[in-house]
Amino acid sequence: MGLFDDFNRFLENRLEEFLRNNPHLELEALLEQLREQEEDTLKLIADLQLQEKRAQDEILATAQEIQRWHVRVEKAKAANRLDLAQPAQEREAALLREGNQRWGQMQGLKERTTQAKELLRQIQQRRQEVQSKATEAQTNRANYQAQQLWETDGWNRRARSQGADDLEATFQRWETQDELDQLKRNMGR
Repeated sequence: MGLFDDFNRFLENRLEEFLRNNPHLELEALLEQLREQEEDTLKLIADLQLQEKRAQDEILATAQEIQRWHVRVEKAKAANRLDLAQPAQEREAALLREGNQRWGQMQGLKERTTQAKELLRQIQQRRQEVQSKATEAQTNRANYQAQQLWETDGWNRRARSQGADDLEATFQRWETQDELDQLKRNMGR
């Protein structure tokens, strides 16, 4: 496993180095990670809300069952049937404990949902910040590339114009010399 771990570390280090050298790609990777976290958090919220709805339905069903057994307890007491009233009261008490347990679970689900919504808000805020930085980095990169192009183009233009000026001067000297030589020949005739 040591070789695999070393190779894995090597690849992670190369990736980190590459991302440091290409910060715009690092921001894109971070944006993608935040998008995935946002999707996962939305799924979690939906799942928690579904669980909460189920818990509410179970609590309602338990409450109806408690009410039914409460009526039976009262009915058995009124009929002086303590042999039925006592077990009915125990059933009602067990249902009350179950209902309280489910209520606590539902409250826990509500708390987790609230926390997940806060996490989603933080992720979305962070994503906006990173998106802003990515846009800024992209603008800076475009400006830098435009500046480099302008400087390169300007350098090439100066080189061409300087080269053209040198060529022009050389031709003018040659043409002037040629005319001067022609005049000398004509005068010497």
